[in-house]
Amino acid sequence: MREKIILRCSECKNENYIGKNDKKSPKVEVKKYCSNCNKHELHKQKK
Repeated sequence: MREKIILRCSECKNENYIGKNDKKSPKVEVKKYCSNCNKHELHKQKK
């Protein structure tokens, strides 16, 4: 079953993106644009 995940910026801790992921999948780490930092930063899945 897929669950809702929230991606959080690793620099400013702002929650920018929402997505879906399988429960058995590993934690998501993606480099995406952060509007608070005004640059591309690493976004990690919120616990």
